Amino acid sequence: MVKVLDAHALLAFFEKEPGYEKVQAAFVNAVEMNLFLLITTINLGEIYYIVERECGQKKAEEIEDIIRTLPIEIIDVDIIITKQAARFKARHKISYADCFAAALTKIRKGELLTGDREFEKLKNEIKINWI
Repeated sequence: MVKVLDAHALLAFFEKEPGYEKVQAAFVNAVEMNLFLLITTINLGEIYYIVERECGQKKAEEIEDIIRTLPIEIIDVDIIITKQAARFKARHKISYADCFAAALTKIRKGELLTGDREFEKLKNEIKINWI
């Protein structure tokens, strides 16, 4: 099954917050199966701005470089993903960036790896694998 990451999951992995082991196991599994986990450019941007705000631009660039070594495919957002994200945003109180992770999950018929409880509102629309 396709696995999609949101910013929360990757930040938990980098900061070794609760649930990071589940993200780490997903990376190991992806390598063993020769697969990639997916993340949208929007969610990657979310990680970048959070790290830059908290730790500076140099650290944000280091994190981006590390992400590019992981079994992650960065998905450019197109009109199909954007419209699905907009539908989620129109119907639910959820951050716009999170709507893109949810949209990619729905479109690719995957499961979202996250610990962000904001996604609880979408549990009937997408499959969620809680970290």
